[in-house]
Amino acid sequence: MTIAAFFLPAHPGQRYALLSTPNAPTRVHAAVVFVHAFAEEMNKSRRMAALQARAMAAAGYAVLQIDLLGCGDSSGDFGDATWEAWLTDVEFACDWLQQRFAAPLWLWGQRSGCLLANEAANRMGRPVNLLFWQPVVSGKLFLQQFLRLKLAGEMLAGESKGVMERVRAQLRQGESVEVAGYLLSAALADRLEKAELLLPHRSGRVEWIEISSKPDGRLSPAAAARLTQWQATGQDARGSVVSGPAFWQTSEISDCPALLEASLTAMRETLAP
Repeated sequence: MTIAAFFLPAHPGQRYALLSTPNAPTRVHAAVVFVHAFAEEMNKSRRMAALQARAMAAAGYAVLQIDLLGCGDSSGDFGDATWEAWLTDVEFACDWLQQRFAAPLWLWGQRSGCLLANEAANRMGRPVNLLFWQPVVSGKLFLQQFLRLKLAGEMLAGESKGVMERVRAQLRQGESVEVAGYLLSAALADRLEKAELLLPHRSGRVEWIEISSKPDGRLSPAAAARLTQWQATGQDARGSVVSGPAFWQTSEISDCPALLEASLTAMRETLAP
C-alpha cells in the first residue's frame, strides 16, 4: 500500500488530497472518492477516514480523500465555501482519479457528505456505486441541528434569548453567521437546507451503513423508509447496522472497527467473480 499527500490545482486555489493505492496499482478493483462530513464532524472523523482508506487500499482499491474548498488544508476559509463549489470539487476528484485508474467508481460519503456524493453522482450521469456512512437524509434538519450549536454557546454565555430568531434573520438577509468557530455563509446555509437524499443514479449499488451504540441496533426509521422507497423503484440499495461509537461527535477521537470491515465487505460483493 502506498499513501501520497499533495495539492491538486483547482479553482479557486488548490485542494489538499491523500491518495492511497495498492502495492500493485495495475490491479485496482475500483476508484473510490471520499466526500467528508461538515465542519467539526470532518475533523472528528479524520482518523476513521484514514483507517478506512488504508484498509481499502490494502484490499485493492485506489482511494482519493480530498478536502473541499474552505475545509481542512485546502484553499479558502469555511466562509468562502458554497454548495456548488463543493459539488464541483467532488466531480473534479472523480475525473482526476478515473483518469489515472480505469476502474469502476465509488463515491464514499459520510454524514452530509452523502448529500453531496448523491447529488454529484446524479449530475455526472456516469456509472457509480455509493457507500454511505451514517447519511444525513434532510439538509434542513441537519442545518437546524448545526445552528443549535450557536444556541448552546449563547446559553453558556447567558444570552440565549432570541438567538435562533436572530440567526435565521441574518441568514435571510444574506449575512454570514459564526457557529462553533465556523463562519457559515447565507448561500451555503440556503443550499444545505434545500438538500435531500433523493433517489440515487440507478447505474450502481447503494450501501447504507449506520452505527448504533447497541449490539442489536436497527436501522433508523428514516433510513428504513428511504431504502424501502428506493428498492421499490428497482434501485439496488441495502442497509446495515454496526455496533460502535458515533465517532463524528464524541468528545474524544474514537474508532469503530466494525464499520471498517462492514464497508469492505459491502464493496467486495460488487466485484465480478
